[in-house]
Amino acid sequence: MRFFPRLWAAPLLALAVSCAQHDSPQPQLAPAAATGTAAVSSAGFPEGFETGTKTAYTVGSVTLGSGSWTLDDALLGNTTADAKTGAQSARIRNVGSLAMNFDATTGAGVVTVAHAVYGTDGSSTWELWANTNGGAYAKVGSTVSTSSSTLSTASFTVNLSGNVRLQVRKTSGGTNRINIDNITVEQYGGGGGGGGGTAGTKFLFDASHAELAGNADWAPDVDGGLTPRFPTPAASGITASTSETYWSGALSAWGVALVKLGNSVETLPAGTAITYGNASNPQDLANYSVFVIDEPNTLFSASEKAAIVNFVKNGGGLFMISDHNISDRNNDGYDSPAIWNDLMTNNSVQANPFGFSIDLTNISETTSNVLTGSNPILNGTQGVVTQLKYSNGATITKTAGSAATPLIWRSTSAQGSTNIMCASSTYGTGRVVVVADSSPADDGTGSPGNTVYPGWTELASHARLHMNASLWLAKQQ
Repeated sequence: MRFFPRLWAAPLLALAVSCAQHDSPQPQLAPAAATGTAAVSSAGFPEGFETGTKTAYTVGSVTLGSGSWTLDDALLGNTTADAKTGAQSARIRNVGSLAMNFDATTGAGVVTVAHAVYGTDGSSTWELWANTNGGAYAKVGSTVSTSSSTLSTASFTVNLSGNVRLQVRKTSGGTNRINIDNITVEQYGGGGGGGGGTAGTKFLFDASHAELAGNADWAPDVDGGLTPRFPTPAASGITASTSETYWSGALSAWGVALVKLGNSVETLPAGTAITYGNASNPQDLANYSVFVIDEPNTLFSASEKAAIVNFVKNGGGLFMISDHNISDRNNDGYDSPAIWNDLMTNNSVQANPFGFSIDLTNISETTSNVLTGSNPILNGTQGVVTQLKYSNGATITKTAGSAATPLIWRSTSAQGSTNIMCASSTYGTGRVVVVADSSPADDGTGSPGNTVYPGWTELASHARLHMNASLWLAKQQ
């Protein structure tokens, strides 16, 4: 991907290929079925605490965007020390609480809460509590410990039908304060009916590996620097005529296009881990059919690498997007070619599972050197792919004898195992697609201050390629 201005990292650290401690074998779970009901936000949520005013800790009620809340030993903070997206967030001290004074009338499925310590305060713990139909409150999930001044996201599986009310209760830390922001509430059972995104394949876009670092914005929706699990506004509002600017990330065109075809789109937020076979994680990969990772900028952990490889092995679809050599956006010593190669050469499941590697190259060109024939990625329901433009990307090399299928090559290259710009592969019962430049998926819109480019519409083939590939990964074509 082209990006200006940029910070160039020191020379890339050598890729570690020594044997890491192996994780326990992952359960052999199949990914989510290709059809089903997608998650839908409850009315009024997400709650970002942007409306209303409460400047004192004294107990009192305030009207927020979602409804009336009682804040006890809590206020709405808007200082530079308040961790927040937007203008303000809730701030709680001692054993204070935030409590809904209204019902979520469509129940509550998964609830997510962004949290951080206030300023330089010490750590504290807090809990989520819920009641249904006016009954007694009960604790949901585990007690959460907050120790960072940067917002991270905690997820809770509430799964209550009927009329549900929620409370956030601070349980330790004394006068140490915490900030709470961006509370999302999924309807019980995912909702259903209505607009787009209520059925079809579940797509998960990763934002847990610094995909927003530097000048990047690789998520369907970015709100105030954070990537909510459910893009906002709700996908149920998308119709055939909805613009990609309905969401604000640089991958919003991709996400909106998937919803228009009846699929659902979620994001794995920063601060969460990639798992496979963890029933307590509502965003475990087993709950999805396709996992999209656009230019990761931090290494995957050993358990995350095993999760990704096992997800594909057992039937999942993986869309891998890289960038060019020396494109380390967060200056941690690793860029996306090294991170992808580390996953493929240094995991506890299978060495070189997908049959290709990302070259340490940097090319810019438009090519029409496309595989001929009836390949569904190049000749699918979303149109025929005739070109691909790289604006600073890497090439791909196929391993001899592997299951990888080169699809597009450099303009002057023979159609062989090198100088590849796009390829597909299979592993176990799953599928993989790789594009080694992030520019073609960039829709030109993103967070304020980020410089992005309209790669999605720059060539008609770009949207066709990514959409055909997405549907092929989902086994829809």
